[in-house]
Amino acid sequence: MAVKFFGQFLVERGIVTSDALLGAINLQDNNNLKFGEMAVAMKLVTPADIQRAHNAQMSKDMKLGDLLVEMGFLTLVQMNDIVTRQKNTHLYIGEALVQVGALTQDELQKQLDAFKADQAEYVSNGIELPISSANEKIWEMTVDLTYKMITRVLDLQFRPGKCAVATVIPPRFMLAAMDMAGDVEARYIISVSEELQKSIARAILSEESVDDEPAEVLEDTVMEFVNVVCGNVAAKASQMGVIVNINPPVTVHPPAQGLPITAGYTALSFPIHIIGGDTMELILLVKD
Repeated sequence: MAVKFFGQFLVERGIVTSDALLGAINLQDNNNLKFGEMAVAMKLVTPADIQRAHNAQMSKDMKLGDLLVEMGFLTLVQMNDIVTRQKNTHLYIGEALVQVGALTQDELQKQLDAFKADQAEYVSNGIELPISSANEKIWEMTVDLTYKMITRVLDLQFRPGKCAVATVIPPRFMLAAMDMAGDVEARYIISVSEELQKSIARAILSEESVDDEPAEVLEDTVMEFVNVVCGNVAAKASQMGVIVNINPPVTVHPPAQGLPITAGYTALSFPIHIIGGDTMELILLVKD
């Protein structure tokens, strides 16, 4: 048993076929417009306006719509109109499966209930730390910003798993880390597979393919993502009255058996399950 997405759950149980799920996903993709896409479709902004706002999101913890209003590209009324149209037209995967004839409405509700029961043990409904810490608000904010940047900067769909205390930092294709000092002392680590590294590179470089990019460029994009997250963490912490100084990001290459946890530190592991089956891991190595 593990974290699953609803469509994956249905296929594994033999409720729907892989082809039916693919058809429903394609229907979703054609129907569900992101905020920026909807704004452009409504002729309220240009693609260049959206790109400028996306660039601003790298250093500002704001939703795209709020940024477009702040930057003068949209009025508040226009932003609310876009959000309303998004909500009214959004198609969930279960509803898409009904529309392609893979499920009935009654079957959908039954399977949704079964899915929620199956996943209750694995999926986190919030950011819950398994330890008590004087700086827990900072760590909760750090995780929250990581989730936001995965959505806003990397454009990846995911489900957060439950946090656990790790006894070792497992080896992975790549680990990017940044040390934090000041009022708190910790190491922020993002662990990714080769495919996730490419996904991050495509988002950071704004390229459809990164297959021809050298290894060091691909590594740099993961470190840049860490830099974006931790830069926002430092700014948000300052607003909370906490000084967080950050060092340049580095790559970490653990041995095959993994890295032991440094004495006097606790490793908080946050699994991030990406749609498609891959998993990213956020590890906060915090001083006790």
